[in-house]
Amino acid sequence: MSNSTWKEKLAGSIPEEIGREIDIFETQGSLRQQGKLDEKIFAESRLRRGVYGQRYDNGQRFDGSQIQQLRFPNGELTKGPETLWDAPGMVRIKIPFGGLNTAQMEVLADLAEEYSDDILHVTTRQDFQLHYVHIEDTPDLMRRLAAVGITTREACGNSVRNVTACPLSGVCRTESFDTTPYAHGLAMFLLGHPDTQDFGRKFKIAFSGCKHEACGLTSMHDLGGIAVTKVVDGVERRGFELYVGGGLGPVPYQAQLFAEFLPVEELLPIAQAISRVFARLGEKKNRNRARIKFLVANLGIEEFRRLVAEERAILPHDPRWTAYLQDLHLHDEQPLKPAQSLNGAALPAGFAEWRRTNVYAQRQPGYTVVTVALPLGDLTPNQMRGLADLARHHVRDTIRTTVDQNLVLRWVSEADLPAVYSGLAALGLAAPGAGTIVDITSCPGTDTCKLGIASSRGLAGELRQRLAENQLARDEAIEKLHIKISGCFNSCGQHHVADIGFYGNSRKIGGLHVPHFQVVLGGQWTENAASFGLAVGAVPSKRIPEVVTRLTSRYLQDREQGESFQGFIKRIGKKAIKELLEEFTPVPAFTDDPSFYRDWGDTRVFTMGDLGIGECAGEVVPQVHFELSGCEREAFEAQLHLEAGDYRLAYQSAVSAMTHAAKTLVKSQFQDVPEDPVVIVAEFRQRFFDPELHFDRFSKSIFAHLIRAHEEPLAAPTRDQAHQHIEEAQLVIEAAYTLYDRMATAVGVAS
Repeated sequence: MSNSTWKEKLAGSIPEEIGREIDIFETQGSLRQQGKLDEKIFAESRLRRGVYGQRYDNGQRFDGSQIQQLRFPNGELTKGPETLWDAPGMVRIKIPFGGLNTAQMEVLADLAEEYSDDILHVTTRQDFQLHYVHIEDTPDLMRRLAAVGITTREACGNSVRNVTACPLSGVCRTESFDTTPYAHGLAMFLLGHPDTQDFGRKFKIAFSGCKHEACGLTSMHDLGGIAVTKVVDGVERRGFELYVGGGLGPVPYQAQLFAEFLPVEELLPIAQAISRVFARLGEKKNRNRARIKFLVANLGIEEFRRLVAEERAILPHDPRWTAYLQDLHLHDEQPLKPAQSLNGAALPAGFAEWRRTNVYAQRQPGYTVVTVALPLGDLTPNQMRGLADLARHHVRDTIRTTVDQNLVLRWVSEADLPAVYSGLAALGLAAPGAGTIVDITSCPGTDTCKLGIASSRGLAGELRQRLAENQLARDEAIEKLHIKISGCFNSCGQHHVADIGFYGNSRKIGGLHVPHFQVVLGGQWTENAASFGLAVGAVPSKRIPEVVTRLTSRYLQDREQGESFQGFIKRIGKKAIKELLEEFTPVPAFTDDPSFYRDWGDTRVFTMGDLGIGECAGEVVPQVHFELSGCEREAFEAQLHLEAGDYRLAYQSAVSAMTHAAKTLVKSQFQDVPEDPVVIVAEFRQRFFDPELHFDRFSKSIFAHLIRAHEEPLAAPTRDQAHQHIEEAQLVIEAAYTLYDRMATAVGVAS
């Protein structure tokens, strides 16, 4: 189906603003393909639309070089010319707080089948990822998602990523209150917000309903809110224990307490004020120091609080700060069926074990949450459709993804559990062990990530199989442990907060690279990721399963009564752990055992040659340059209108491009410039045009076109007049680039 067909078919189904954004992205893609848009600018644009380049197992990379013999995992050759433009990539799809309905599930299934490799991957941020998607298909993919209320916007790039929340929010037995509407409200408020567009790196937010469980893992987030209540003047009020400055990555930082009790009315404005402080003071040049955790650490939490308070005091009032609080009830859930007990019903084989690990009793009597365990976070389109059918029969659009890379069905009547289990079994999704040591979290690793060093997914699959067959893993003390694996030190698999964590690295033995994993111990998953583990030594990848067996056996053998795994590791000390691991560190010569030189699931000799430049956040592009690229896109669209014979629209687009270029420069000095063109031009005259600030010898005459276009507007422009204004718009945009570069040089800011 062609782009135009999908656009026409979905007309009226997509919100106008979102449809316009997708059209803009499509235009930018066309400009890039024609060589009329710089790759750095387009890269940041596509990242902000959730479109990544990805790595390929045959050693070719999405790095601008020729791509040869590019294949899907099933061996099929991909379509299209062997160039960067046609190399399939990854699309990340935002699912705020993990909330899904059946219509969305079916569209996701269709997209995976039609555009991807027949796999839907659930991430540790409750997103979905589709791999091997061709970039020319992404506008249609985005339109089809938008028609069912899903976006890819800001799923990647230097932006606010998906806002996560506990998948039990609203049905949890220990929560203070349901955080769902607040997570959704903040996600929608910050999506595309002007104050979140100039970050040096990504920004992650999470919500937790209670303090002592894992829930939202708020301690490892840039911004985290734990639901709390407080009695004020005899009335119980809702608020959040707010944390800021957490993060994993190579060097993890625990989030610091920002406020013991932040009233819900202040959640959005404080988040906006924090965003502005981060955008203004956060690192831009050095990506490795650009997360907010470094800013908070450098300033100190007291100074950071002071700066945020100052920013909050000068924020222009926004009615959206509290408007959503009137609609909290819109997120209330209702069951599809009445609550009924099992009443001695006949139970299918395997049901009891599955119920023990995969079923949670809600605080609402008679209802349960069913966790669908997804090995490696993957499911097929047919499995997704089958889950949608099951949900339709047993619950009312109450489905969520989890940070454990699973799915949950909420509000399942106890009486329906046998039928749900049988339905899952028919789909191959009835495996027990959700939330146990068998339920291993893994990042994509070397399968598709350009930063991956070792095969995290391959190791996770191997460990899952071995642990499922190991009686030791059924011991209560071992079963509740968490294993998390990252393909490199960036902690996308969250290895720092696992009981037993691993991250990929490499060692060179006899001139050959050998895949290794660093062993990380001492992390704490509960209490919202209360502590981070530390690396204790690197072990060849092939011996990691033995390490897991040795660690768990030693824990069972030597632990004291009631001692946690974290307590045990701390008590026996790093020296004992190091000695335990030393047995597994030797690597035989290649001629003695070549398996050590191959990664899990890979028949080739291991190599580091596949590594590319990561696109986790994209190259930092000055916000002025990014916005001016939007002006260029408007000027290009003016040409299209001229070509189509719509002279009025061509003229209006050209004037708009000039005006937006002026606004971009004004914003560099005056953050809260309004949208009114009259005010924009007046501010531009006062700040730049009249004093000729940073002007060169051509600036005055060029920017005079902007002034004249507003002082002498045309009611019915001719073709020639429209053409003239398009030419002038191009000059104004180029002059704006030059002016900003001169201004940046004058103050020592890299442009």
